[in-house]
Amino acid sequence: MINRVRSWWRQEDKQQPLEGSFDNVPEHVAIIMDGNGRWAKSRGLPRIVGHQNGMKAVKRTTIAADELGIKFLTLYAFSTENWKRPKDEVDFLMRLPQEFLAIELEELIQKNVQVRMMGNKEELPKHTLAAMEEAMRRTEHNDGLVLNFALNYGSRKEMTDCVQNLAKQVEEGIITSADITSELIDKHLLSGGIPDPDLLIRTSGEMRLSNFMLWQIAYSEMWFTDIYWPEFNKNHLYEAVAEYQRRTRRYGGLTSS
Repeated sequence: MINRVRSWWRQEDKQQPLEGSFDNVPEHVAIIMDGNGRWAKSRGLPRIVGHQNGMKAVKRTTIAADELGIKFLTLYAFSTENWKRPKDEVDFLMRLPQEFLAIELEELIQKNVQVRMMGNKEELPKHTLAAMEEAMRRTEHNDGLVLNFALNYGSRKEMTDCVQNLAKQVEEGIITSADITSELIDKHLLSGGIPDPDLLIRTSGEMRLSNFMLWQIAYSEMWFTDIYWPEFNKNHLYEAVAEYQRRTRRYGGLTSS
């Protein structure tokens, strides 16, 4: 299987359809989409042009993930820390989900993709939240690839909110402290109902987690690339999957001989 994936992602024709069945493909891939601004700067372009081209990479990657048989694709679209950026850039980023879904939603529906979002909705502009909620509503019965946008998401806040929620349930006598297990915590996280990522990808050469799914990626395989996100294509995704297939996941144990 590794050799087959390798041959696919090295092909010149990026639009050639895939054939055959797939073995040992990660069920859930999460991506920290990094480098939009640096991609634009390296070309003497405004940062917003990098974000616009990043949307094209989202479409390419979604199609490629679906072709590979990946079941869940989580994309780190906007973090709780990104509000610190200049207001004009933040305003532009908040328009991107609306722009992306206005163009791509019908095709996502045709491809049986289910759109989800995890993040804090309260701080999002009304137009951003409305676009996401419409996409989730119109795709909620689709049972193909789950395209999960981490939007206004921060893992530390997610875990803090989870702890506060469970503490309140203990105070109210709904549960006891002994009832709190890792499985119960899983259910109360924003990713509840979605399996933990098997593979975490980060673009742009940075090698840090940036407050992304810190609980969920405890045993995820990680793959880093110097490629800026607007350059990311299906060849890179296949390369990451091929590397994933070469690894042995032991979850703290030993490989049986």
